[in-house]
Amino acid sequence: MTDPSDRRDLSSPPEMQVREEDLEPHAGLRYIARLFKVLALLLAGLLVVEIVLGLARQGAAAVPTLLVEATRLIVFAGLLWGAGDLALMLIESNHDLRAARILLGRLNLRLERLLHQLEAHSEERRG
Repeated sequence: MTDPSDRRDLSSPPEMQVREEDLEPHAGLRYIARLFKVLALLLAGLLVVEIVLGLARQGAAAVPTLLVEATRLIVFAGLLWGAGDLALMLIESNHDLRAARILLGRLNLRLERLLHQLEAHSEERRG
């Protein structure tokens, strides 16, 4: 029984099959992206809790300090969220690169076959 995650079509010709190294999983990078986004959400939650506690304990006197802290937390949360998006973008660009590499390999094989056929045809005409 074959693994359902194996996407290769074994009924296709060998030159049309995809190599295993072209189907590397990106689970680790997706995990890191999720981790960054979860941390950004936790920082946003921490900001809300900090504002509530600051206003409850010190009232209006806490507003300047809370503004500085809120700015820091929002910027850092934005950076974490952006890093998560960059990791996902790396995955997508890598998929595009792999697809281009697969297609280029197939085109190269077809061109080689065409050249061999042309050489054989020209030798038949000479002979």
